[in-house]
Amino acid sequence: MADFEYDIIVVGAGHAGCEAASAAARLGSRTLLITMDMNTIGQMSCNPAVGGIAKGQIVREIDAMGGQMGIVTDKSAIQFRMLNMSKGPAMWSPRSQSDRKQFILQWIKTLSSTDNLHIWQDEVVSLLIENQSDNHNNLQPLETTSATRKVAGVVTRLGVEFKARAVILTNGTFLSGLLHFGKTQIQGGRIAEKSSIGLTEQLVALGFSSLRMKTGTPARLDKRSIDFSALQEQPGDATDQKFSFLPEVKRELKQMSCYITYTNPNTHDILRRGLPDSPLYNGQIQSIGPRYCPSIETKIVTFADKDKHQLFLEPEGVDSNEYYVNGFSSSMPWQIQLEALRSVQGLEHCVMYRPGYAIEYDYFDPIQLHPTLETRLVRNLFFAGQINGTTGYEEAAGQGLIAGINAHQNCVGGKPFVLGRDESYIGVLIDDLTHKGVDEPYRMFTSRAEYRVLLRQDNADERLTEKSYQLGLADHNRYCLYESKRSAVERITEHLASTPSTTPAYRSLLEKFGYASSSAHGSLLDMLMRPNINLRDIIVIDSSLQEIVAGLPDRQDEILDSAEINIKYSGYIARERMAAEKLRRLDAIKIPASFNYNDLQSLSTEARQKLTKLKPKNIGEASRIPGVSPNDISVLLVLMGR
Repeated sequence: MADFEYDIIVVGAGHAGCEAASAAARLGSRTLLITMDMNTIGQMSCNPAVGGIAKGQIVREIDAMGGQMGIVTDKSAIQFRMLNMSKGPAMWSPRSQSDRKQFILQWIKTLSSTDNLHIWQDEVVSLLIENQSDNHNNLQPLETTSATRKVAGVVTRLGVEFKARAVILTNGTFLSGLLHFGKTQIQGGRIAEKSSIGLTEQLVALGFSSLRMKTGTPARLDKRSIDFSALQEQPGDATDQKFSFLPEVKRELKQMSCYITYTNPNTHDILRRGLPDSPLYNGQIQSIGPRYCPSIETKIVTFADKDKHQLFLEPEGVDSNEYYVNGFSSSMPWQIQLEALRSVQGLEHCVMYRPGYAIEYDYFDPIQLHPTLETRLVRNLFFAGQINGTTGYEEAAGQGLIAGINAHQNCVGGKPFVLGRDESYIGVLIDDLTHKGVDEPYRMFTSRAEYRVLLRQDNADERLTEKSYQLGLADHNRYCLYESKRSAVERITEHLASTPSTTPAYRSLLEKFGYASSSAHGSLLDMLMRPNINLRDIIVIDSSLQEIVAGLPDRQDEILDSAEINIKYSGYIARERMAAEKLRRLDAIKIPASFNYNDLQSLSTEARQKLTKLKPKNIGEASRIPGVSPNDISVLLVLMGR
């Protein structure tokens, strides 16, 4: 029966499931990944792109810790762009278009070659649950919990019973999924794929709170029917930048352009005519959709004063004629969608491969989770991805990685692996989910991170690789690359700090950028702090610095950018580190699990209710719960003797 017994079972092979299974197996746990279709592992259900504002930072964090999304994206990339380059480096965000088929193939290749990882094609219909008292495992629990039940495995549609010490649910939009094409409704988790029935009902019976959310996707068009001469071309960056910090990972596919066009008043009139048949406006859909990725019908209603909306036509792959219409997500009847699209410049004769649709699905409020993503009600049961109310491949993958790590830690009696808000966007994401919950699909933005100068895309390895290496996930090669980069940045910084800027060559450089040559004083580091001067300007006239750069590995641009950003933004970085340290001190003040908040009349009623329900482990967690005021925190600090 050993073939049916595992350390960890991951249910669902989307972005969360792939990262969870890969991480757990690479850490040493015998892992089973169960998916309804092995041909859609890592499927990009919506647009064929990875990254973007704040999302790109998450992908670089996943890569820095030894996750796979950045590598898979680079190997399937057909366009790369660094967004927000006109702003400061805290806002720079990488984004890549992917070949949809190659993305799947790269994930299949990655998982198939991972030791300790097995795959089973089937549908999980129920969980095996046992009481805590029935568990005779001598390993110490990962963290104190009041849960009296423990997951013990799963049962599939085929009637197969798999035993496991931990289970990670990454069901995406498949739990009771319902597709909407105008008035037509079809059960499914994705077009042409059936929904998952039964798990929600079992979890609700166990005491979990389940709600519904909605998301959507646009029509796909035949490339041969598009007039590209009428569209604005948007090529990728003419650089070899990528997501993965590993130098051996390259972008090898043909690079392709996206194209821009706009809706117009005629388009909007057609869409308004279809509103009575729109599931969003005729009462057919009751659940909440993503605020920051609205459907085209929502746009024309919410922004009725606008006479046009931007659309991006994105290629689905090198060998595909399929184009994705970004910005035109819709659940309207297909006839209205086609008529409206044909009113857009360049799409007058467009042919659909398939219409857009909306999908409703079950999710579980993430305040029912510990920060490890283990559920509060059932031991060793983890949730990751859209089941937690998030939207986006990157948010799902980040949760999957953390869930996979902590499920493994449970199996070996290890310590919980939780990232702080000052350590990663993934830490911000999970902290927001588990302490604030969600009432609409959660999407990551740079504005959600109070320490975004610390959480840049360029320094994800500096923040996270060593942590992951100590855990056992980031391998020795990745750690050595991180160390060599850190050492090179230190050498450059030390040279700049110890070299005076008073020579004629440096005076000339100052004059070139409009500074008086008499202002040359201090070190080259001081000179670099001036806004107009960059490190490469100094390298041109500094032979010693040229020798240092010549001895760097094949990541010169990455290392030089890191050194320059650390120097130019050192003041901002220092201030944010001080603020983060204050928060860390609050996190260090523990609250006993048995603490009775209801006895404290000096706390507000809302604070007593929220604190009793969520049981924060420390003052820092308590301070981030909505409804708990600074005055409530002051009361708790007094009671904790601080």
